[in-house]
Amino acid sequence: MPKVNYGLMLDKKLEQLQKDGVKPKLLLHACCAPCSSYVLEFLHEHFEITLYFFNPNIAPEAEYEYRKNELKRLVSEMGLDIPVIDEDYNPEPFYELAVGLEELPERGERCRKCIGYRLDAAGRKAAELGADYFTTTLTISPHKDCAFINEYGAQASERCGVEYLFSDFKKHEGYKRSIELSRQYNLYRQDYCGCIYSKLAREKMNGN
Repeated sequence: MPKVNYGLMLDKKLEQLQKDGVKPKLLLHACCAPCSSYVLEFLHEHFEITLYFFNPNIAPEAEYEYRKNELKRLVSEMGLDIPVIDEDYNPEPFYELAVGLEELPERGERCRKCIGYRLDAAGRKAAELGADYFTTTLTISPHKDCAFINEYGAQASERCGVEYLFSDFKKHEGYKRSIELSRQYNLYRQDYCGCIYSKLAREKMNGN
């Protein structure tokens, strides 16, 4: 089966929106400020964006709050009039879906379930807010399975009734640009994905 070029799909979508002279509403799931930096820079002229910080996998709670506040600071310092919404911190559903998968590496089944859970939540929130599209900043990470994210996003779209915006934000040197913007805004760049299992794996790798 040929590999899908999700970056090209996004480019064509943006070209069409520009041609049509429309600026649709986009619910953008954000995992953290560094990953969101380039995505916001790239998309804000094309969409009316609402950021959705839904990441119950992040542990501990202080880490969750810090990442959320860094995202809000980034939006403010970029001068963007974009709302940031989140849910009450509740990691229990994540721990339930991770049962039996605790020792798996990143990009494994635990990660896929976690990403799917967050994408479904983003789709429901997009429908609730009357958004035209929803997507996630997760495809900017070289550590994430871009194909899985987009395939699951398409499935979530069918369930929530809101169109999923296919993406590969690594294209056009997006990941490199996110690093530059992180330095520019002095953003906190975490050294683990977010969950306690990725944190423990990182500490083990570092010999801690």
